[in-house]
Amino acid sequence: MEPRSQVSFPEKKQEIQSQEADATVYMKFMKSHRCYDAIPTSCKLVIFDTTLQVKKAFYALVANGLRAAPLWDSKLQRFVGMLTITDFINILHCYYKSPMVQMYELESHKIETWRGDSLRSKYLAHIPLLISSPSSLFEAIYSLLRYKIHRLPVIDPESGNVLHILTHKRILKFLHIFGKKLPKPAFTKRPIQELGIGTFRNIATVQQTASLYDALSIFVERRVSALPVVDEQGKVVALYSRFDVINLAAQKTYNNLDMTMQEAVEKRICCVEGVIKCYPYETLEIILDRIVKAEVHRLVLVDRADVVKGIISLSDLLQAMVLTPAGIDALLS
Repeated sequence: MEPRSQVSFPEKKQEIQSQEADATVYMKFMKSHRCYDAIPTSCKLVIFDTTLQVKKAFYALVANGLRAAPLWDSKLQRFVGMLTITDFINILHCYYKSPMVQMYELESHKIETWRGDSLRSKYLAHIPLLISSPSSLFEAIYSLLRYKIHRLPVIDPESGNVLHILTHKRILKFLHIFGKKLPKPAFTKRPIQELGIGTFRNIATVQQTASLYDALSIFVERRVSALPVVDEQGKVVALYSRFDVINLAAQKTYNNLDMTMQEAVEKRICCVEGVIKCYPYETLEIILDRIVKAEVHRLVLVDRADVVKGIISLSDLLQAMVLTPAGIDALLS
């Protein structure tokens, strides 16, 4: 029989209290830093006027390697939101009929007419938000997760100009770089599945034999940002993200959404996010290091046979590291 622990009750209580305090390290770090602190010294920002044609706007996103752009209404003289890849997906999903029928709506719509369309309330996923540069990164994380958005324009409170578009990826990278001197919370040493970080049930995937239109339907209905492409055995063979859809604009192939997912994956030509995997027994510390170094937005959790068992997203990580210690579960609100 193993000997009982020789740690006295007061010492054990002190150890537990120390671990509890330790868990709030990342939360305190985010509360003590402003959105302005996370803005890189050099970055690209493209702004669209709402009178621009939708098709030209998406071509511009492709040409500049961007996923979104703030929208400026010249009549109102203010920023009114964001144009994102989600808009492109929604337009394709809304108006696509067959490869034989051209989508005239994509050719004719201006941003303002698409945004004012009666279908807007049905297809747009969120209300665009702005955040002031002096606001804390904690506030930014809460807004991103609470409203289930992926980009938050940071504005200068004096001029009203957009300075940067803050993302989960940028915030986590900021923490990874400047938080190295922080004491690592005890929970970062525990296995990811034991911590319950991620999605492990009802995982959105798409068969490689399914059509690209089927994938767009899942994006719209499930509001996920990427889909593991699986074979008949459920093994992951690729990852198809919302950003991959913008390639359809680059290649001008958006009139053929009947192609299979296998074909869609093979046709990708730029900025392809590969399948970066992780396993249930790997620790949060390992997961964080991998996702930041790979510069991806999620990891696919698999078993030893490469069958998909879960998805670990940047939202999941920020929730667990920053908001949960504050007693907030924004992902469920």
